[in-house]
Amino acid sequence: MTNVTLVAGFLLVGFSDIQELQIVYGIQIFQGLLFLLIYLGAVAGNILTITAIVTDPHLHSRMYFFISNLSFIDLCCISVSVPKLIVNSLTVSKSISLKECAAQIFLYILFASIELALLVVMSYDRYVAICHPLYYGLTITPRLCIQATGGSWGSGLVYSTLHTSNLFRLPFTRSNVINQFLCDIPQIMRISSSYVQFSESVILAIRACIVLVFISFLVMP
Repeated sequence: MTNVTLVAGFLLVGFSDIQELQIVYGIQIFQGLLFLLIYLGAVAGNILTITAIVTDPHLHSRMYFFISNLSFIDLCCISVSVPKLIVNSLTVSKSISLKECAAQIFLYILFASIELALLVVMSYDRYVAICHPLYYGLTITPRLCIQATGGSWGSGLVYSTLHTSNLFRLPFTRSNVINQFLCDIPQIMRISSSYVQFSESVILAIRACIVLVFISFLVMP
């Protein structure tokens, strides 16, 4: 029998190990401060957008309802992995636990899937508003907006659960080094077993078909 070492955590290896990029971005602490400024700017922009829509009665329309939801999803997306990147840079650390990595992938896939679904819903909303303005109030009702938003969250939750459970259903024994700033699917697949790689490839193929359906729906006249 061969010795097998189970992976309990990962090492995130980014551009800080590349000498050419070290000259451009400096030490890890400077890198962390740079990402912190960018993150705070993005957070402030999304919070201001949501606050303006909620507090201004003139913006309580269907279009701005979707925009506020999209801003909230964007806020969640950047809050999944960037804070961990900032902490690791400021503390000169590269480690991330297995549970934290699984949570990053789950939340990132969740919010990315919801955002894609919301963009499709928003495109249909604008299509009806521009091409059929007389029927807009009858077609895009407040109830339909809530149902579409809830459906986006529900579909994203199902897809993210399926993806994450498949990636982490078997222990990692190959390596604990991730050549990225965050836990993402290609890097996790690289160190996964062949069974997980095959099933994940099937899921990604199904996802590609779903994305093509969404794109076809967007360009439909």
